[in-house]
Parts: sequence; structure tokens; C-alpha cells
Amino acid sequence: MKHSLALALGAVLLAAAGSAAAQDKFPSREVRLIVPWNSGGSNDIAARMLAPILAENGVRIIVDNVPGGTGTIGMGRVASATPDGYTLGMGTSSTLSMIAQNKTPLRNDQFTGIARVSSDPLMLLVKTDGPKDVEAFVAQMKANPGKVTIGTPGTYNINHIFATMSAKAAGVDYVNVPYPGGAKVITDLAGGQIDAAVLKPSESIAQIKAGQVRPIAVFDNQRLSVFPDVPTMKEKGYDVFPFGPVVQMAYIVAPAKIPPEVRKTLVDAFRKAIQDPRFKTFAAENGVLVDDLTGDALDQEVNAVQKSLNAVASQVFKGAD
Repeated sequence: MKHSLALALGAVLLAAAGSAAAQDKFPSREVRLIVPWNSGGSNDIAARMLAPILAENGVRIIVDNVPGGTGTIGMGRVASATPDGYTLGMGTSSTLSMIAQNKTPLRNDQFTGIARVSSDPLMLLVKTDGPKDVEAFVAQMKANPGKVTIGTPGTYNINHIFATMSAKAAGVDYVNVPYPGGAKVITDLAGGQIDAAVLKPSESIAQIKAGQVRPIAVFDNQRLSVFPDVPTMKEKGYDVFPFGPVVQMAYIVAPAKIPPEVRKTLVDAFRKAIQDPRFKTFAAENGVLVDDLTGDALDQEVNAVQKSLNAVASQVFKGAD
């Protein structure tokens, strides 16, 4: 009798141990990916494009849009989340710019790098019936000092930097109009509520093709393959990198101190999804640059971009509130 009880108890303990092991295997449930911008923007679209590919590789994600504070509200939730791999966030250079301006208590050591999703060149866009080129836009700004409106997703970020540098090229003030995401910027530009916008190709390509807005310049040192006829600001004689180069990028992070094995699972899954031909095709069609930067190498890149933004933003926004 005692022997039977011992065997039964042993079986129960083994089953419980097996059940616990199954529960402990990461990921045993869906992962929450916080996109700190409104739905419909480029980061949101990229996250939702990656979701089904990640699911094929064993990581099911739920995209959670938490806009506000130029990305800092959503990323704050990531920083304070339990470091178990079940809460991730999409960091961007815009939030790094907020850190550079000391406009957020967030710091990069609160996060663990997983994978870079994209690097995105930015463009200057106008209404379809707006200035035909950069020279005409600068002339418009000079003729209307302090009145021309330029929309940007967020404020004190790279978009805002380039909008400010455009005004500096004209030698006049302008009105920066910040939004919680690129989708609303492009809607208001197409509707004529603002005069111009600084956006990624992926945030504006549909409206460009529909003839609702028009790109007049690229904030980069080379033209984009998706818009080969659009000149760079450099070609037009305007230096938008007077204080050093800056890059707009989006990348996946987890809270600091997640277990190494969990990080490896996430790095492997996101790397495979980002390198998937379907995502690469999506990237090419939307003017998005994709590379293979993950883990510690991503952390190093984020710190390098942060250092550059610390210098650039402090010069561009010197004296700004």
C-alpha cells in the first residue's frame, strides 16, 4: 500500500514538474510589443508586418499602441515592465533625441537591445499645389517669416531637427506642428491644414502615389531608390548636418536584465523575421533600409547615435523651451 502511494505521489510530482517546465519555457504566451506611436504610422505598420512572420517562428506578439511624449510614455512602460521577455518596445531615434534634451527621465541602460528593424531617411513634403522645389519652399518661408507650418511626428526629435534646419536655411522662423504619429501628419498635410511635413517614405508613399502630397527633398547624402527623382538637400546646397550626422532608426528592446536565454530566443526570432524575404520586400517598397544588427551590437549603435544626438540636438535646439 505504502509502495503504491509512493509511486502515485511520485507520478504526481513528475507531472507537476513537467507542467512547470512547460510553463517556464519561453515564450509560453503572447508577447506584448509596445509601439509608442499612434496606429497607422510607419513603426506600427512595420510591427504588424513582422507579427505573422514572428508567429511562424514561435513568438506570438500583440502590438499595443501607446502614443505620447514623442515615444517616451510607451517606452517608460517598457522600462518599468517585468524583465521576463513578455513586454518589448519599439525604440526610435526620436526618443533618443528626447533623452539628449533631458526631456525625459528615460536612459538607454534601462533597456536591452534585441534587433534593429529599420533605418529610415526622412523627406520634406509639401501639399500637391505647394512649392515645386526646395528653392520655392525657402522663398515661401522668407516671404512669410514665422508663419509657414511644418508638421512632425513628435517634437524635439530628428524630424523636428530637420524642420528647424530647413528654416535655418531660409534664415527665418517657422511654426512647428507636432503630432502623436506620422499618420495624422500626412492626413493634415494632404488636407491642407499644414504647409509642409518631415516624414519617412513609408509614412507618405501611399499619399505620394495618389498625388495628394509631393516630396521635394531628402534629408540624406544620397537619393532614395524608391524616389530617384527627388534631390537631396545637399544637392540643393543646404547643409542639414552642420553639427554631425544623425540617423532615424527603429529597433526592438526589452527591459534591462532579461535572462540571457530569453534574450537569445527573441534575438533569433526577430533576426529571422527581419531578414525574411517578405519583410525585405515590404522594406524596399517603402524606402526602408534593413540590416542585421542585433544584441550587443545594437546596444553599441544606440549609444553611438545617442552621443551624436547629444551634440546635434543641443546645438539645434539651443535656448528652446
